Amino acid sequence: MAGIRVPRSGRGRPRTRPEAVLADRAYSSRAIRGQLRRRGIRAVIPQPSDQAGHRLRRGSAGGRPPAFDAEGYKQRNAVERCINRLKQWRGLALRTDKLAIAYQAALHLAAILIWARR
Repeated sequence: MAGIRVPRSGRGRPRTRPEAVLADRAYSSRAIRGQLRRRGIRAVIPQPSDQAGHRLRRGSAGGRPPAFDAEGYKQRNAVERCINRLKQWRGLALRTDKLAIAYQAALHLAAILIWARR
């Protein structure tokens, strides 16, 4: 979390606190949610069914369920599909390039070809 940098559209240093973090069910731990809450970052993380069951089993001591923005989570799905489409290129999926500039060039080329097909 300390390495988060969100570039600004204009001038200025990058923000270190994004508006929201989109993640899948694997990152729904109490520690991660607490850290995001302390930094004032909205968490868009679905709650796994086993965690919901444990919370419900505890009754009123289990607390209320964490907030979940379904529309925001759909944006994560679109990004994930795009990344999976880019990973169809073997060089991007395996990260075989030694230099970052060569990897970035392959990424740009794959993105241009995907865009051109549409």
